[in-house]
Amino acid sequence: MLQRVAQWVVPRMDLSRGGFWIIDDTGFPKQGTHSVGVARQYCGMLGKQDNCQVAVSVSLACEDGSLPVSWRLYLPHEWADDQARRQKAGVPAEVEFATKPQIALQELEALLAEGAPRHCVLADAGYGVDTAFRQRLTELGLPYMAGITSVLSVWPPDVEPLPPKRYSGMGRPPVMPRRTSMRQPKSVKALAQSLPATAFQAISWREGTNETLSSRFAAMRVRRAGGNSGRARLQPQEWLLIEWPAGQDEPTKYWLSTLPEGTAINDLVDAAHLRWRIERDYQDLKQEFGLGHYEGRGWRGFHHHASLCIAAYGFLMAQRLIVGISARRQKKLRRTPSACPSQRLHPPRQSCAPSATSRTRDSVAASLPELPSDRTNGTMSVLRKRSKSI
Repeated sequence: MLQRVAQWVVPRMDLSRGGFWIIDDTGFPKQGTHSVGVARQYCGMLGKQDNCQVAVSVSLACEDGSLPVSWRLYLPHEWADDQARRQKAGVPAEVEFATKPQIALQELEALLAEGAPRHCVLADAGYGVDTAFRQRLTELGLPYMAGITSVLSVWPPDVEPLPPKRYSGMGRPPVMPRRTSMRQPKSVKALAQSLPATAFQAISWREGTNETLSSRFAAMRVRRAGGNSGRARLQPQEWLLIEWPAGQDEPTKYWLSTLPEGTAINDLVDAAHLRWRIERDYQDLKQEFGLGHYEGRGWRGFHHHASLCIAAYGFLMAQRLIVGISARRQKKLRRTPSACPSQRLHPPRQSCAPSATSRTRDSVAASLPELPSDRTNGTMSVLRKRSKSI
């Protein structure tokens, strides 16, 4: 069902300016021990450890909107290893324990297998601190903008580790870069605090409820530093984005990104802060569409309930996207003079006759096409259709 909803909504999303995959999870406070996946764990809704269920989602987002396209319940160890509880809740036999980053990667790999494009992945520090998660995204050909914590170590832009020791001809060839007392990596917090004030610039990224949202940012190319053992190879350069709001004693947020080297800092900031859309999705899904109102205990019912809520949300998102497109077109038309002077150097793209885009919001919403009942009709530019109906 989620794929069918996406096939209907995504063609209305303007991905010409870039699309993003947003990874996040959301919690559902619960009482008792019988609801599938319930355990004492961190609940983002409460901001603390408590009894709850947690689900991991992947959303497709653009500047105008976003839509969850994949959804899966996180199954803690005490559930994954308890056959009696699994059987009672109807957990499929193929579902094994997986961390939240691993679940997110499985969802992304399933989407790519269906033909989804390789958009940039946005994730918070709960996922970005997982080195294996970031490495797997790179292996899949997916650039990322991932939050990290202040303790992660990197090689500063002006510091490079020494090459590995020469191969002596015995054993495995050395691959670990060498460090000296003068060549040491730094935590991203220490690196940020060593920067001059001129390295930071004020950048705005979107209009907030009351004012334009802005802060101070610095961006530089760094190499992530490995440990002194294991896979401590010299890593390729990537972006380190630092946010240090004016008046704060220290930076508040950090990101690592594999977006192209020529990416402007404004685009890095826009990508880092586009993740707010998933918070809006969760808020609307829970408050307006009853995502958190499921009172059953089974695996199948939990996912069916979420799919129906997301389907209803997809209908609303399609309306918002169509109205938003019409509003932008009307804004462009208002900027175009209504007369048709013959001395124009460049004739306007629109004729001087009334345009179809000048319809009211009500008429635009009313013109939203209904979902075709024949599942063989309708196409989607993002995911290939399966050979069998869904």
